[in-house]
Amino acid sequence: MARRKKGGGHEGGHGWFVTFADLMALLMSFFVMIAAYSTQDQKKLQLVAGSMRDAFGSTKESRYAGVVEQEGVPTRDKLRNARKAPPEQATDRPSSPANNAEMEGDPTPAKTFGFALAAASLRQALQALPEIAELSKHIIVEETKEGLNVSLVDQDGRAMFGSGSTQPYDRTRLVLEGIAPTLRRVGQRISVTGHTAAMRPGQRPEGPPWELSAGRAAVVREILASQGIPDDRFAVVAGKADVDPMFPDNPYIAANRRVTVTLMNEPPPIPVTAKP
Repeated sequence: MARRKKGGGHEGGHGWFVTFADLMALLMSFFVMIAAYSTQDQKKLQLVAGSMRDAFGSTKESRYAGVVEQEGVPTRDKLRNARKAPPEQATDRPSSPANNAEMEGDPTPAKTFGFALAAASLRQALQALPEIAELSKHIIVEETKEGLNVSLVDQDGRAMFGSGSTQPYDRTRLVLEGIAPTLRRVGQRISVTGHTAAMRPGQRPEGPPWELSAGRAAVVREILASQGIPDDRFAVVAGKADVDPMFPDNPYIAANRRVTVTLMNEPPPIPVTAKP
């Protein structure tokens, strides 16, 4: 009967040594990899990050959408003020919004006056009106350097005002009446500006652009005033025709036709009854 060798299945009885050597090799590879990452070439890493961003982080298709959430999912697939940076200007480190704004020329101010709460209240007020759910793409609530903007914009084939008219449709009036209570509670002064889209060569305008934009802004102010907003809260009511398009890369699209109500980025006015 053959005698069974001691020491397991490996010859020479050194099976544990092979396992230990494999473990040491794995640990050595791990530390070499850590050392390689700690001495990385920053410039090459920026190029890699920029190339990945260029390949996967942009969209060639530009569509227009509003910000009223549908079933809790916000829709925003229209990029504004987008800038394509070359790979060598990319960074592998995320920075704060303030730094990004300073680097990319973002007009969003560093200090605002309770606009986050006001924006949430406006969106909630709009969502509480099921009859205007179909207008979600017509309403844009956003912060800019001027303040908190609420813009009522046109879509192709669906306008917020009659063609060549300063009078809004009933759905537009309903939106304005819905946001008026929130605007009334916030202390900032209000600016109302009307805008038109540029006319393509050979296209007839729907009306005098300056008069049309100013008239629509005045009507919006009247509707808001009828909902209890005092006259002294309105700082500016003006028309800008087509000189300030929402999308400068395409000033002819319908989305440039809009009326914007702005909660101005300034400290609330001191009440007349306040004593020094």
